[in-house]
Amino acid sequence: MSESALPVLYSFRRCPYAMRARLALLASGVAHEHREVVLKQKPAHMLSLSPKGTVPVLWLRSTAGDRVLEQSLDIMQWALREHDPLKWLPRSEVAMQEALALIAYNDGPFKQQLDRYKYPNRSGLDSGAADRDAAALWLRTLDGQLRAQPFLAGGHFGLADAAVAPFVRQYAHTNPTWFAGQSWLALAKWLEDFEASALFAAIMHKHTPWQEPLSMP
Repeated sequence: MSESALPVLYSFRRCPYAMRARLALLASGVAHEHREVVLKQKPAHMLSLSPKGTVPVLWLRSTAGDRVLEQSLDIMQWALREHDPLKWLPRSEVAMQEALALIAYNDGPFKQQLDRYKYPNRSGLDSGAADRDAAALWLRTLDGQLRAQPFLAGGHFGLADAAVAPFVRQYAHTNPTWFAGQSWLALAKWLEDFEASALFAAIMHKHTPWQEPLSMP
């Protein structure tokens, strides 16, 4: 594949959805072009590909026709189906459905509670404590899983871990002192190991914001 035909990822460093997409792309080893976005100045080209205006967006170019993946989980699965040297994709249909159910809860109820906890004023709340505590109930179930096995995916880091960890990290960083005072030792160790990993360091490399040329291909 020529450089001009590489997949293009529009991303924002701190977005947990973009983090999970970058994790899968890096784990897959699929070559791609990274375009760092300034959210207040979203590139016109990105918006032409994906009018919803959120990251990540993966632009796949080929002679057979372009494709655009606008959902982070779709980007993860596409990358890992292209190449999965670390065996992140579940090996059975049952395991895949379990992973997708875990991710669906993360992306649904947990993310809603996380947003209200982190930004209570946006929801007209004086405090995010109630949503913090509601979200903590699910985190304690994850802690239980991690007491029984090293990773959410089982014996090794996998799709579920990569998809969920950036959001648990955001929750933990909302009030690190409170998080550290909870009794979820297995969850805390899992998160600590994730943040200390070479993979995480690589996807958190700071990119210069991409400058849109006067004319796009």
